[in-house]
Amino acid sequence: MSLLYEGKAKRIYSTDTENVLRVEYKDEVTAGNGAKKDHIEGKGRLNNQITSRIFDYIKKEGIGSHFIEQISETEQLVEAVEIIPLEVVVRNIAAGSITKRLGFDKGHVFETPLVEFFYKNDDLNDPLITEDHIGLLNLASESEVEVLKQSAKAINAKLVQLMDEMGLRLVDFKIEFGRTQDGRVILADEISPDTCRIWDKNSDTNFDKDVYREDTGSIIETYQTFLNKLEAL
Repeated sequence: MSLLYEGKAKRIYSTDTENVLRVEYKDEVTAGNGAKKDHIEGKGRLNNQITSRIFDYIKKEGIGSHFIEQISETEQLVEAVEIIPLEVVVRNIAAGSITKRLGFDKGHVFETPLVEFFYKNDDLNDPLITEDHIGLLNLASESEVEVLKQSAKAINAKLVQLMDEMGLRLVDFKIEFGRTQDGRVILADEISPDTCRIWDKNSDTNFDKDVYREDTGSIIETYQTFLNKLEAL
């Protein structure tokens, strides 16, 4: 089982099974495209368990992904895909960069979910791009972009429902997709408090990586509380 790729938060290994990879979640946390980073014991365990449970949940709700199964506290098996170099961001409530870009007040609730695309390129600081840019860069076809948009909205609806049951509000989140060997476009990567912005329904307390970005709390305690809520359903 050789190491195929190592990113900020995960290591990807080959396995003895064709088209199946092993993902190991690391105890690393970063913000600002790596400008801020730390090693925090236990973070990989929490992200792996949260992502595994969320992928299981949306599968039961009819949405597939590359996720196969959790095999240890920090590892899971996934279907091999070619990652499309786009971050697909869905926003239900204004927070983060959109308040600076477009002047929305933090907490403004959008009438309908907003889908945005960001080019996954660290050298360019992951810029916001349009569908025309996606075509010019040959990142995805028009039909694939439509699949990304519709899939993101469907995933959002299921996650909003899940968070509501947990007493939380899903503010926004980013997801990634990949192409399978037979050309299907499916959800990949992870869904966790690392990739979502989540607020408590009553207090607007963060249940996401903003506690690390803004130094407002313990990321381990925050993610553990989130996992406890998830397991209690």
